[in-house]
Amino acid sequence: MKSRYRIIDEEQLYFITSTVQKWIPVFTSEKYFEILIDSFKYSQREKNLKIYSYVILDNHFHSILSGNNLRQTISSLKSFTATKIIDQLKTDKKDWLLNQLQYYKLKHKTKSEYQFWQEGFHPQIIYSEEVFKQKAEYIHYNPVKRGLVTEPEYWRYSSAASYTLGVKGEMEIDKLE
Repeated sequence: MKSRYRIIDEEQLYFITSTVQKWIPVFTSEKYFEILIDSFKYSQREKNLKIYSYVILDNHFHSILSGNNLRQTISSLKSFTATKIIDQLKTDKKDWLLNQLQYYKLKHKTKSEYQFWQEGFHPQIIYSEEVFKQKAEYIHYNPVKRGLVTEPEYWRYSSAASYTLGVKGEMEIDKLE
């Protein structure tokens, strides 16, 4: 693993990205978003996860985070959400999605039938306020660049409205001190 994609200082903020296997669009219904959001909220309450900026799109999420044992927290979040979303896909009889998650599962993943998330989350340290602003803007403009909304604050599953309008979003965000 390259050193630039490791948690090297637990005191720092990190820009992270997690992607659904093969960029399969799964977050297309509120119930799937809610599974991920609830897991983030749990991690905030129980694992001291700090969320400074986020966006969830149909097949990935970006965020700026910090917290004790961040690698383990994100790993647990991804594992839990994968299980819950796969269970929901089964309930919803989304066989075509399940077939894709099964087909694209990496061969060494022998303990599971499906692979929901791609491996890793590519943590990049936020080493200055300028980099924080650049990454937060990138996060917030992601739905605009994809043509989903005309303004960042219109995307429900983002912290953009918290920044620009002071409106509480789907998740509480932490402020830089």
